[in-house]
Amino acid sequence: MNQDRTAGTLRRLPVQKRSAERFERLLDACAELLDEVGYAALTTKEVARRAGVPIGTLYQFFSDREGLISALAARNLEAFLGRVAARLEREAPDGISGMVDVTVDEFVAMRRTITGFGVVDFGAAGQDHILEPLLDNNTAVAGRLRSLTASLTGVQDDADLEIAVRVALECADSVLKLAFRTDPQGDPQLIAECKQVLNSYLNGRLR
Repeated sequence: MNQDRTAGTLRRLPVQKRSAERFERLLDACAELLDEVGYAALTTKEVARRAGVPIGTLYQFFSDREGLISALAARNLEAFLGRVAARLEREAPDGISGMVDVTVDEFVAMRRTITGFGVVDFGAAGQDHILEPLLDNNTAVAGRLRSLTASLTGVQDDADLEIAVRVALECADSVLKLAFRTDPQGDPQLIAECKQVLNSYLNGRLR
């Protein structure tokens, strides 16, 4: 069933330092509780209590629980893209294969180390429009990855790149989910297979 696309809105972003600190504490508390109790049992009341802020403060920023999850997913995505871009700039890997390895490695590293990431990475089960109200989560992520790929490789950002990145992301999403279902730390063989699939496909599509 499609979820209500008007739910999960961010009421406002913090401006002052104190507000920004509370905002981040709420997201940190949300991530901790996701690991402890799961998505279904998460409540805004418990998030506020864990963060040490009044429930009214939470609702100053977030319209509801889905708004909180949306902000966490957005923070995760920005962190992921930042890590990928920084490593690519630092290491300057060769070609598409190098980009694939870095991108998969950074996702795996975040899945292993970032609190709550295994429950909410860039989206949540049953919430298909967490990042953008008019785009499903994978389409939104693919758009950001497409822009990053174009800027770092010089590949033309056109319809061909759009479909290639979208297909690659869907493949990676499925195989990496399987890898972490098989092994809580990510099955190494399946992670390697994910890279192989992406390299074979993208090297044939992006020239």
